[in-house]
Amino acid sequence: MSVLYLALGFGHNPAFRFFRGLVLTSSANSNLFIRLATAAVVVPLILGLLYGAHPAYFYGLTLVVTAVGSWELFRMTHPHDRVAQGLAPLVFVGVSLGVYLGGWSSPWPLALAIALPMVSLVYTLLRPLPLETAALRVTTWGFGAWYLLGPTLLALLLKENGPDGPGWVLVCLMIAWFGDTAGYFAGRFLGRHKLYPLVSPNKTVEGSLGSLGGSLLGISFAHFVYLPSLPLGPGLVLGVVAGALGQAGDLGESLLKRSTGIKDSGGILPGHGGILDRIDALLLVTPIVYAYTHFFR
Repeated sequence: MSVLYLALGFGHNPAFRFFRGLVLTSSANSNLFIRLATAAVVVPLILGLLYGAHPAYFYGLTLVVTAVGSWELFRMTHPHDRVAQGLAPLVFVGVSLGVYLGGWSSPWPLALAIALPMVSLVYTLLRPLPLETAALRVTTWGFGAWYLLGPTLLALLLKENGPDGPGWVLVCLMIAWFGDTAGYFAGRFLGRHKLYPLVSPNKTVEGSLGSLGGSLLGISFAHFVYLPSLPLGPGLVLGVVAGALGQAGDLGESLLKRSTGIKDSGGILPGHGGILDRIDALLLVTPIVYAYTHFFR
């Protein structure tokens, strides 16, 4: 049968490769099924929190993301320091609560930016071993706070930005997740040329282009279906820029994991890995969308 396929030229036909991938890669299909089942639960939950629930419930979701994400980050950078792994979620959630409850004019962000590097340095001096990773552990506190807290707080500001606020948060999700899904399928069935093997051996140029296409599809869906205030032309430019940065966020998190010897940041989401594995693109997409809504509209 395989000789017949080759004789007919099916072996190099994209449609055949797609079919073969669906039929023959059962383990990959099992993982895909788990990913889709998880998304079928998570997506309606997020939509309900954006459009149908009290704003405090959506904020509660950002707190969960902040707490779990910070634990996953410190699990990578402080693998043997249970104190830091437990302390980081408390500190980051505490700062988020201070900003949220104190209002957006709260001095907490500036205080955090000034205090955390100093506190981190003193903390690492008290727990210096292993010395080879001391610099990494010092910088994680300051980097981690803004890496996680900045985008989650900006998502809250987007949601509160008038009647279209929830729609702008959904734009962030669609740029990131449509891009991720399209990139997954394009890379799986069409991928041949490695994109950045040093950091992520499985990612391909074809997958990257497919991801950009998915981000543009998400923007187009937003314009035509639920956010007509987003003009299509500038929106497509936003989709390209934010989609590309979302891929950079994905690669950046892969770099963090690869440098610390971890495959997945966690296992809280079946088929998806950890929280950071799901929001790595969003952490760069959200600030760009926020900037667009305030400086280019």
